[in-house]
Amino acid sequence: MDSIDRQILLQLQTNARVTNAELADKVNLSPTPCLRRVRKLEDDGVIKGYRAELDLDKIGLGISALVFIQLTLNSTANGEQFEQAISRIQRVQECFVLTGRYDYLLRVVAQDLSDYEQLVKGELANIPNIKTIESTIVLNQLNANATLPLIKK
Repeated sequence: MDSIDRQILLQLQTNARVTNAELADKVNLSPTPCLRRVRKLEDDGVIKGYRAELDLDKIGLGISALVFIQLTLNSTANGEQFEQAISRIQRVQECFVLTGRYDYLLRVVAQDLSDYEQLVKGELANIPNIKTIESTIVLNQLNANATLPLIKK
């Protein structure tokens, strides 16, 4: 990946809906080589996809929470069972495997506190091999920087 590829990635992180002609202009390429580079970045898996960022409040998901999970035993089998169960819960937006006190960190969304309580008590608590569930409600997200720094190797 060279400096032009990094410029393309920076532009696409800022605005994935930019036209190829506009993108080519911003990175000082003609449209055909620019499109060829974008396709190669997609084919190589550097660009994993494109999606719309939604306003959670406007779609009725006013609660965001970070949920720390500790398993009864951090084994491969327990981890796989937990990860399969979590993958079926749509309100779980992200799942991170951790080192340290907790085994997993979930980022979840809910309509309101009642809906969140149902998620914790009715779904998460029923997953086998969970030892503890600790939650932190997100009051406000101050820095939603979705643009990754592109560092030379």
